Amino acid sequence: MHLRTLACAAVFLSGCPLLPAAVIGTNPPALPLTAERIAALPAAEQKPWREYLDRSVRLHAADQAAFAAELKANNITTPTIPHEGRGNSLALNHPDDWFAGPEARKIADNVVSFQTPAGGWSKNMNYTQHARQPGEFYAPANAAPVPQKPDDLDKPADPQWHYVGTFDNDATITHLRFLARVAAALDEKTAAPYRESVRRGLDYAFAAQFPNGGFPQVYPLEGGYHDTITFNDNALINVLSFLQEVAEAKNGFTFLTADQRAHAAAAVQRGIACILACQITVNGHRTVWCQQHDALTLAPASARNYEMPSQSGSESDDVMIFLMEIPSPTPAIVAAVHAAAAWFKKTELHDVAWRPAPDGSGRTLLKVPGAPPLWARYYEIGTDRPLFGDRDKSIHDDVTEISKERRNGYSWFNNGPTRALERYATWAKAHPAS
Repeated sequence: MHLRTLACAAVFLSGCPLLPAAVIGTNPPALPLTAERIAALPAAEQKPWREYLDRSVRLHAADQAAFAAELKANNITTPTIPHEGRGNSLALNHPDDWFAGPEARKIADNVVSFQTPAGGWSKNMNYTQHARQPGEFYAPANAAPVPQKPDDLDKPADPQWHYVGTFDNDATITHLRFLARVAAALDEKTAAPYRESVRRGLDYAFAAQFPNGGFPQVYPLEGGYHDTITFNDNALINVLSFLQEVAEAKNGFTFLTADQRAHAAAAVQRGIACILACQITVNGHRTVWCQQHDALTLAPASARNYEMPSQSGSESDDVMIFLMEIPSPTPAIVAAVHAAAAWFKKTELHDVAWRPAPDGSGRTLLKVPGAPPLWARYYEIGTDRPLFGDRDKSIHDDVTEISKERRNGYSWFNNGPTRALERYATWAKAHPAS
């Protein structure tokens, strides 16, 4: 592994050959889930996927039809777009009595008003401000922070219908947890609309789960990388953690039925099977996970222009923690955790820090003796070489070769796996490798 940066000597101590920086390649687009791709599957596998895609198409059409009917009923010709709100307006760390108060009730009412007919929510909303009004979209623009080209991988097919129902950025799952906390703090009659909203949201999560147990980033499906199994921003792990809470009737979900809890428990098991199936194998050895995996093939997939198929040194740590929290892990789960831990130990960087360069050229790796372990966000599959992407879809092996905007505006290195390895030290004693 070669890091062609000022930190090369710190990482490899001595004898590190400084090879010329290189562009590794161009980031390929992720494939959406389509009828044509499903038709290419073995005949015995096609039916559940056709049913899944048909359901998604129907829900997407129903969402849009409901909005069109609302415009017509209110004689509205120009829809409005809610303002984006990046802050966390659905904090869950309040005491129980707060959730029974007027502030929480107002926020909960606003949340319910923005629930889509399909049952999900969008992201980047501030729910302290107002309830959704007739003719107001269910989602803010969720636009990219820079002008987009027609072939950008994250350019929406319909800019006015983008992330309408998503698990990205903690959306939908945080909404359901907030509403459950409010409902649990109120009497049954007052809690009724919030409970009903949770039930609809739970059905939405059930509907969104792929036949193989994974979850897309956006549902109903939007196309592009939004259709991939999404570990990015812990989307899949958040959904499975929520479903586990439902299955165990925890955190306000006691009002759900035994059938709903059983359905949630089964969904969790399918999700765990998907996690194990997605774990990247190199030369017969399991490693970690990509941010996204193709819904049908489970192959590592790309996302935005600068997010390439790779081994993720970021999201994989939370996947590993989720697996370690399973009370009675199967041999397959135990093996997956040990393999991920071994990969993290193999790829950790020492005596370096991700900081602004002294010459003002942007963030870079600097030699810092004694600095805690660090990991790159992306590693090349097969070589464990750190990778870096740019907005033009170019993939680099040197972080100093990408644009200053991307160097400074993205987390190319992190220390998240430290937390997973600390837990692993105790977990491994109870679950030794076979």
